[in-house]
Amino acid sequence: MRTIKINYLLAAVTIVALASCKKSFVDINPQGQFLSNSYYSNADQAYSALVAVYDPVRKNSGGFDNMLALMNSGSDDHFAGGGNSTDGMQLQSFSNYTITANLMAASFWNDPYQGITRANVLLQKLPAVPAMDNNLRARFAAEAKALRAYYYFNLVRMFKNVPLILEPLKTDNIYDVTQAKPEDVYAQIEKDLTEAINDLPNTLTLGTEAGRLTKGAAKALLGKVYLYENKNALAAQQLADVNGTPGGTSMFGYKLLTNFSDLWLPDNKFNTESIFEETHSAAGNSDWGFWGSGRDEGNTANVQVGPRSYERLDQTAPDLPSGWSFMVFTQNFYDFIKTDPRFEATLLDVKALAAAGKVKYIAGYQNTGYFLNKFLPRKQDVSKGGGAADLNYRQNTYIIRLADTYLMEAEALGGTGTRAQALLDAVRARVGLGSVPVSLAAIKTERRAELAGEGHRWFDLVRWGDAPSVLGGRGFVQGKHEIFPIPFRETQGTNIDQNPNYN
Repeated sequence: MRTIKINYLLAAVTIVALASCKKSFVDINPQGQFLSNSYYSNADQAYSALVAVYDPVRKNSGGFDNMLALMNSGSDDHFAGGGNSTDGMQLQSFSNYTITANLMAASFWNDPYQGITRANVLLQKLPAVPAMDNNLRARFAAEAKALRAYYYFNLVRMFKNVPLILEPLKTDNIYDVTQAKPEDVYAQIEKDLTEAINDLPNTLTLGTEAGRLTKGAAKALLGKVYLYENKNALAAQQLADVNGTPGGTSMFGYKLLTNFSDLWLPDNKFNTESIFEETHSAAGNSDWGFWGSGRDEGNTANVQVGPRSYERLDQTAPDLPSGWSFMVFTQNFYDFIKTDPRFEATLLDVKALAAAGKVKYIAGYQNTGYFLNKFLPRKQDVSKGGGAADLNYRQNTYIIRLADTYLMEAEALGGTGTRAQALLDAVRARVGLGSVPVSLAAIKTERRAELAGEGHRWFDLVRWGDAPSVLGGRGFVQGKHEIFPIPFRETQGTNIDQNPNYN
């Protein structure tokens, strides 16, 4: 585990930015580390550094300590699962709300700050890069600012009380970092995104630029930030630009896919519904020796959600590779979704298949038999290349997609009015459901069904103020568990104070 001060020290001395090359727009062969004061000598080197600013986005579904696994484990829709009650203690302790500073994985703090550090270095160096087109320079700066905003948004949502650092630290001040007021962090997020929007492109060349941020992605993120701040009118304004006419194609080219199930096809990357997407690949031949280091490129969530020791006995059953049985759905969620048209694409009832004699599997911890089908790989998805097959799944995951922004805009509009109704109707019509009167309650229900298993539910419950009533039976304590404990080592020998009620 690396502390924040170590991350900053490394960034101040070396360009730790030359990390993995897993983004679709990258074709770079890193040649090691370079002194930051001599590295940014041309646009190609600046581009290489920009790629590294993107790299911590992999936290969404890469490595064992990924956002999907953590956030799903703490919601009412999932149990942590796994092999036993100590398998992935951080997930288990968040699932039953016994999490402590010692159990909080440091990477959820360090990885975003690594991205922030890289952005800060790049933003400092960009103005002096010689012979660089000014439009390109402005675009790189916009991407760095938008990514810095994204990393800070995750940090402030999770930990609330975080340092706000906007330039590289020096060796004589790395121990002096203090936490900022949350409202100041949010103000900087707004500033970064507002400035970035002007210099980001409307669309991308998918063959060479897929995965990079666009004007629409920055607007979607800004709208989401405003929603979390209860600045609903501003949120609705940004999200309306992203969404366009409900059910149609927006000015950025976004459009709901016709078939909900197509969202989860590993080959269907960067589709018209995707706004901000985390990329994965089997091409990196990820292996256990560097898994979770930032160099691995595979989707770990894929193997995490699979049934243990799965064996197909009947050819009509899904042909699945075995997995680790994390993030199993609860009985409550099954009862909620069982009559919804999104049921089969969302949940695979392995318990029923086993009862019918079609499959065998080993029941993991907290087993319900209900597995997360959105991210459940099939045998044909298993990598045949080098490295460990479990670590080389290639399915991308959505950080923001269009159905999400439709429902966020409807919520920002107060869950009332003609446009809010049209936005809700469009999400439901895509899966063959009829109109229901729009309301905040209807939007909450729709978000639960539409976005199940995608890591949004816990954040939704907390910002709505519903977490104490919904999660109280799991051990959630109001006034404490709305935020996470700061990892223990970050408060040792530093000026970082632990969050309330975690001392």
